[in-house]
Amino acid sequence: MPKLTQTDLRQFQGDLERFRHSLNPNVIYTPGIQYLAEIGQAYWLIDAIASWIGSAEFNAAKAKDYRICDMHFWTLEVDEGNTAKLAARADSPCEPFIIQEIEFTDFPLPRVEVWAAYDGQHWTLYLPSEH
Repeated sequence: MPKLTQTDLRQFQGDLERFRHSLNPNVIYTPGIQYLAEIGQAYWLIDAIASWIGSAEFNAAKAKDYRICDMHFWTLEVDEGNTAKLAARADSPCEPFIIQEIEFTDFPLPRVEVWAAYDGQHWTLYLPSEH
């Protein structure tokens, strides 16, 4: 299996194809996210984000910051000890409204961003290059 690289992820430029998340039907995702999950062996990352969307913490954050209702930004940062932090923000300079500590991961990149936008029916997860 090929190794996931940031260069590979930047090749995704937007597509009309979508995949539906099996546990949260309100979440769909792009081919770029599908590639990230498959090649990076990180379906767990999609599951983690999808599990937060619609949660009490998520809804409370939406009630405080209207921007989250339309779009928000997830970042996974992996340290050298193979622990990671998944964080969601309303915008880049803002404090995270969700933080999840991950005790162990073998995710191959030190950092990846996943953006989430609401179309009135679904939350679509996509890579920044697919915006």
